[in-house]
Amino acid sequence: MDIPRPSQAKAKLKKRIILGSVVALALIGITVLLARLKPAAPTVERNLVWIADVKRGQMLRQVRGLGTLVPEEITWIAARTQGRVDKIVLRPGATVTPDSVILVLTNPDVVRASADADSQLRAAEAQLTNLKVQIESSVLAAEAAAASAKADFERYRLQAEVNDELFKDGLVSPLDVRVSKVTAEQAATRYTIEQKRYAFTKDSVAPQLAVQEAEVERLRSMAKLRREELEALTVRAGMNGVLQILPVDVGAQVQPGSNLARVADPRRLKAEIRIAETQARDIEIGQVAQIDTRNGVVAGKVGRIDPSVQNGTVTVDVFITDELPRGARPDLSVDGTIELERLENVVYVGRPAFGQEQTTVGIFKLDENSSYATRTQVKLGRSSVNTIEVLAGLEPGDRVILSDMSQWDSNDRVKLN
Repeated sequence: MDIPRPSQAKAKLKKRIILGSVVALALIGITVLLARLKPAAPTVERNLVWIADVKRGQMLRQVRGLGTLVPEEITWIAARTQGRVDKIVLRPGATVTPDSVILVLTNPDVVRASADADSQLRAAEAQLTNLKVQIESSVLAAEAAAASAKADFERYRLQAEVNDELFKDGLVSPLDVRVSKVTAEQAATRYTIEQKRYAFTKDSVAPQLAVQEAEVERLRSMAKLRREELEALTVRAGMNGVLQILPVDVGAQVQPGSNLARVADPRRLKAEIRIAETQARDIEIGQVAQIDTRNGVVAGKVGRIDPSVQNGTVTVDVFITDELPRGARPDLSVDGTIELERLENVVYVGRPAFGQEQTTVGIFKLDENSSYATRTQVKLGRSSVNTIEVLAGLEPGDRVILSDMSQWDSNDRVKLN
């Protein structure tokens, strides 16, 4: 027969309560410890990131851009008149001189206009010659009339003087004396009139000739213009160089002002470099530059900066000071590097993939054993093509990751494997 033992049941219940409490406290403690633990640092392959050293010393500031070689001297040959392309003599690539014929145009109206202008000029010149003869004849006639009037005046004056002497001796009548004096006065008046007429005739020569000469000069200019238009139908290079572009074909109709050919001097080339607008503010005329033509690097100087921005870039003309390497030709793609300034005794590092100048960015800095990298806030200063100035956050000798680490933005620490 079983006998109940209440004391043992209470002891077992108490033991279970104590054990449950201990287990609960242990679970709570483990949970708190786990909550306080930092998440494990993600692993990054060391050979997949770019690691660079922070340095102190001279930093060369540069900007770089792509561009092309273009001739310094380019001549576009435009059509003077309307016409049809009758013959193409030279093709692009041909070496030309100022008198080299590139193509020939035809226009019967230009030929006829030139012939008419020459004919009108010859007629005007003949009229001018005839007018000169007529004017010279009239001047000579006026001069002869003046000379005749002078002779008559002298004769009648002498006759009046003789009659006056004879009258004193009683050899002539008073009437004869009076008649001779009146005749002499009349001759004097006629002589004065003829002198004025002669002077007027001479003075009127220049105005009469000026009118006709102006007409001749007008027609001569017109004939010269029509002759030049006729000669322009034979299109010539006009300079020493190479024919680059010929945008017309045989039979094409061209209008005045249409471009017929482009000639350039391939021995004098410059580089047109396109620099990002954010990097072009420090570029100045005269700064040293280097142009990489893929066949060699040549030196140059900044000669012109385009005042406008196109497609986010500023065009900078670099005039080449060295001899161009073989293979350099117009429209060749080149790389241009412009030296802005040299910064002495500054802390700098390689330019990160995600940082711009005058900004503060987070950069992963390696620890002493290079096993881990911790995100550090770094203030950046002036930048160059491959380097950037460090104002705060890093010291010379530090090693940092310059690769794009945006995929680990949620982590402040990574492990390098």
